[in-house]
Amino acid sequence: MNAISVTASSVMPLTPRSNGVIARPLPDPYADGDGDRLFEVVHGKRVEKTLGLVQNRIAAILHSFLAPYCRQQDIGDAVIETMFSIPESGNDRKPDVAFVSFRKWPKDKPLPDVIGWPIAPELAVEVVSPSDKAFDVLEKVHEYFDGGVQEVWQIYSNVKQVWIYKSPADIRVLKTADMLEGDPIIPGFRVLVADLFPLVEARP
Repeated sequence: MNAISVTASSVMPLTPRSNGVIARPLPDPYADGDGDRLFEVVHGKRVEKTLGLVQNRIAAILHSFLAPYCRQQDIGDAVIETMFSIPESGNDRKPDVAFVSFRKWPKDKPLPDVIGWPIAPELAVEVVSPSDKAFDVLEKVHEYFDGGVQEVWQIYSNVKQVWIYKSPADIRVLKTADMLEGDPIIPGFRVLVADLFPLVEARP
């Protein structure tokens, strides 16, 4: 899910250059932030994410299926709202759900004490919000694949569909009667698409 607002964390002093032009350094996107708010860092700026109740529950439901399966199979970690420093992009992204295999990050390898995990997950899942812009959603898909993500899932609560990207140009759309399968990234994982969506009140 993408940004709808950008907040500057502090006012930085102006820095004169040798040619007389004054440059204003970008504020630290991680300084003075509200730790309870979801955000990403895009082009050096803090960009807040909006996650409504329905979208939040969808992410939690998917994670509740993925995480136990990955533990039982001992194949890797399914994480939720975890920051990744996506290679080649310079951006820190926080997919709603992601998977990192033990092949990519061994089980006994210590985690670095940093904000963004310095790898691309094999799987990135985005639950698309009503406020997300199509240009931003597609740009993030390209960024993920350029950075090494192998597969991207987009979940649309309004139409109860899951869009499976094998590449930016290879897309399969799943409906509620279809099975969402993790092969080959998460071998054997299967969940009915309908089971990802909570009951939601009908709009008046």
